[in-house]
Amino acid sequence: ASASASASASASASASASASASASASVVALDDTQIQAEISRLRLLFQKSVPVAFMPTDTQKETWLTLARQQTSQSGYAIQTPQTVVIADRNPTVQRACVVVARPNTPEWEVIGCTRISTGTIGRKHHYITPVGIFTNTADRLGYRAQGTKNENGIMGNGTKGMRVWDFGWQVAEKGWLPSREQGPIRLEMHATDPVFLERQLGHMASAGCIRIPASLNVFIDKNGLLDVEYEQKAATDRRFQALLRPDRTPSALAGMAVIVIDSTPPPPRVTTAQNQSPNLVSAKIPNSPIH
Repeated sequence: ASASASASASASASASASASASASASVVALDDTQIQAEISRLRLLFQKSVPVAFMPTDTQKETWLTLARQQTSQSGYAIQTPQTVVIADRNPTVQRACVVVARPNTPEWEVIGCTRISTGTIGRKHHYITPVGIFTNTADRLGYRAQGTKNENGIMGNGTKGMRVWDFGWQVAEKGWLPSREQGPIRLEMHATDPVFLERQLGHMASAGCIRIPASLNVFIDKNGLLDVEYEQKAATDRRFQALLRPDRTPSALAGMAVIVIDSTPPPPRVTTAQNQSPNLVSAKIPNSPIH
C-alpha cells in the first residue's frame, strides 16, 4: 500500500502543480495596494472572529514560514500569485496552525493569525501521525459539512452541524501505534471538533490523523473562501459545489487552496541530515474510509 501510495503521490504532484498554475492564471491580478488592503481586512476579521487566537513569537513565525517555503520548493507547488495558505506544525510540543498569505518570488509571507490545533497522536491503535507535505483542496474532490451527529461516546467528531470538512484525499502516513512506524493510507481531512469535550484540548496531539481546528477558525476560513479558489470556479458550472459553499460567504481576492503541514521538531543530536522529504508533497489518492 505504501509503495503504490508513493507512486500515486508523485504522479499527483505534477497534476496538482498544474492545477495551481491554472487556478492562479484565472485570478484577477492585484496591485500591492490592493493586496495589503485585503491582508489588513483579513487580519481585522481574524482578530474579531477567532477569539482563541494564539500570538506566536517572531522566532516561531520565521521557523514556520521557512519550513513551509521549503515544502513548496521541494514539491514543485507553484506560488504564482499572492494566496492564502494554512501552515500547520505537527511538532508534538507546538500543535499550532497559521493562516498565511504566501507571495511569489519573495520570502516575505505575511501571517494573518494563528490558533492551537491537534494532529495525529501516537501510542493509540489506528491513530496515524499526520503526514508532512502540501495538501490541496482541489475541485476533483467534493468536501462536505458536518452533520453534528454523535458517536457511541457522545462525541461530535467533526464539530457541530454545518461545520466545514476539507477533504485532501488519500495520503501516506506513519502508524503512530507501531514502533516500526510502518506506513499506511489515511483519508486526510481538516475539520472542527466537539465543542464541549475536545476543542479545549486543542494544542495537544489527539486526532487519528486529521487536522482538528477550532470552530471559529473553521468558520473564518469557510466564510472567506480562503481554500476555495478552485471550488468557486467549479461552483459556476456544478451545483454540488455551489450547494457546499456558504451563501453568506465573501470570497477573498487572495483565496488559495493549500494546507502545508510542517514539523519543527529539532533533529536528534549529531544528526545533520535535512528533514526527510514526505511522499505527500501534493495530494494523493488512495481508496478507503475517512479517519478523524
